[in-house]
Amino acid sequence: MEFHAQLILLYLSPVFFAFIAVEWYVIAKQRCYSQSASYSWTDTVSNGILAGFHEIGDAAAAIFVVVIYDTLFEFRLFDIPSTVLTFSLLFVLQDFLYYWFHRASHNIRWMWCSHVVHHSSETLNFSTAMRQSLTYPISGMWVFWLPLVIIGFQPKMVVAIVLVNLAVQFFIHTQVVRKLGWLEVFFNTPSHHRVHHAKNPEYLEHNFGGTLIIWDKIFGTFVPERDDVECVYGIPRQIDTHNPLTLTFHEWRDMFRDTFGPKKSLRNRIRHVFGHPEWQPASDDDTRVEAADGRDS
Repeated sequence: MEFHAQLILLYLSPVFFAFIAVEWYVIAKQRCYSQSASYSWTDTVSNGILAGFHEIGDAAAAIFVVVIYDTLFEFRLFDIPSTVLTFSLLFVLQDFLYYWFHRASHNIRWMWCSHVVHHSSETLNFSTAMRQSLTYPISGMWVFWLPLVIIGFQPKMVVAIVLVNLAVQFFIHTQVVRKLGWLEVFFNTPSHHRVHHAKNPEYLEHNFGGTLIIWDKIFGTFVPERDDVECVYGIPRQIDTHNPLTLTFHEWRDMFRDTFGPKKSLRNRIRHVFGHPEWQPASDDDTRVEAADGRDS
């Protein structure tokens, strides 16, 4: 299988850079936006380097992932043709799976180790969309698309629709666009995604949808942006650096430090890896904690 689908984001990069330039100009010209919308050289350059790291990580993992997809495709349940209708169905199914991938990335520390990179900036603008991690293949993003291949969608179609979904999501990383009327009902919009990036208690861990917001409304994770609550961006344990290597690996480092620290029971070592990213035992000596049911949660 030829794997040209993985170049979709690169093909679209001139469009992304054009939108970044326009947004930068609008924010600098109007001077009516919050500081969290503004561009800085350090943050923007860091985002660009992280985008390059992400492409390198995906390219390195591509051969491995394609082999798995092609192998599973041999055992597909159905022969699904490549038509406009099936591509539309694939778009909806992949967005549904993306919701669960995204939700898991905020609730399983192993996956958060990759996704935290995207949330670690205290600003939100189009360049933030490029702020990605090269470790997504390690944390298992590709696993979530396996059901699509097993059903019978061609692997190159699956890869293409994943990248199309990510490309569309670039345009919701902005504070320049406010509400979009009836589109807010069905689609993920800049307003909905500002809520997702905010760390305010009212907003934290909501609006996980990719292109569609309907999954959040169905599964109870939707929260609308409020005029009386300004979004504060960043992560609960904020890291104050623009070093791309530190941004990429700091949560992996912290997770392994917690996991292999002294006086840890096996149960709590596992929870450090697969539990919620902010979970910590109630005591350094967690052997005492485990004796009391529920006290370590």
